[in-house]
Amino acid sequence: MAHERIRVVATNRNAKRDYQLGETYEAGIALQGTEIKSVRAGQVSLNDAFVLIDKNLEAWLVDAYIAPYERASRGNHDPRRKRKLLLHKKEILRLWNQVREKGMTIVPTRMYLKNGRAKVEIALAKGKKKYDKRRELARKEAEREIQRYLFRRR
Repeated sequence: MAHERIRVVATNRNAKRDYQLGETYEAGIALQGTEIKSVRAGQVSLNDAFVLIDKNLEAWLVDAYIAPYERASRGNHDPRRKRKLLLHKKEILRLWNQVREKGMTIVPTRMYLKNGRAKVEIALAKGKKKYDKRRELARKEAEREIQRYLFRRR
């Protein structure tokens, strides 16, 4: 493509903290009429969301929150409904095998608009243990201390 315009509307900050992220995929998302308006307004939360692959080998975004569109009357959507992800069959099979064989999970990392269409970036992920999270926190704190010390020395 010549020139892609990407505008991020939501990120899942918990994903990097709670999981070791691996391979990422870009998936389209099937939205209802009022949902795309809320997405364009940035009224999306991916914090509790995850991806599920059902027995028909279809990928679904579960527990993503897209706020009801304020200006819609009775034709509004359910904010937490399951939404179908649009991926190639080959990609879905690869994801399904990773989840089934290696005990991984699939988490959405961000939602964005690419040339006016809503897309979700999903990642294969392995859950971090509590001690991994503590080790990561200690490492970041040590780096901050070093930076503070170096900044004071100038």
